[in-house]
Amino acid sequence: MLTIRHTLIYVLLMTLVVVASNILVQYPLQVTLAGINLADILTWGAFTYPVAFLITDLTNRQFGPKAARKVVFAGFVVGVALSFYTAQPRIAIASGSAYLAGQLLDISVFNRLRRLAWWRAPLFGSLIGSMLDTLIFFSFAFAPFFVFFGPNDPFAIEWAPILGAFSTSAPRWISWAIGDFSVKVTVGLVMLLPYGALMNMLKPMPQAPTA
Repeated sequence: MLTIRHTLIYVLLMTLVVVASNILVQYPLQVTLAGINLADILTWGAFTYPVAFLITDLTNRQFGPKAARKVVFAGFVVGVALSFYTAQPRIAIASGSAYLAGQLLDISVFNRLRRLAWWRAPLFGSLIGSMLDTLIFFSFAFAPFFVFFGPNDPFAIEWAPILGAFSTSAPRWISWAIGDFSVKVTVGLVMLLPYGALMNMLKPMPQAPTA
């Protein structure tokens, strides 16, 4: 019962992060940094979404990968439902696919590294998972190759200076992906602080599986 109750807490936290990210993704970050207008490439949702990796990693540490996958799938159901309700089908497909693939890869990497230095599993799990998440989402959502998921966004595939500040040009969605992944890396590093603070409180349960 204790395991079920605690897992439910993680499910609720994951649901909160997914809901918050789906709402905040509608609000651009109105900040200019080093000549780059971040509103053109980032939304507030980019800062809340990486917290999902922290929740997954804490679940994995305490209860093992099986429980972590249950938490991820719960977030997937909520995320897909919200995405299809608030966004175009292509964006919903990209969002759900990216979330599921990235989180499951995070679980796998974390599990392989969990017996090494405390920071390696959460850091490399979240970074590698975030990389796959970013690649899948922006490719599925905007790359012309994936037009079978839905019509292309003319603005997204229009060429423009990378990040709006460099002489080299690329489709706008490339700049969006670079900005998004940069935030995920930054937040992933910051999330080591709460992970390190909580790891001694949330010790692995004796029955927690490791595969």
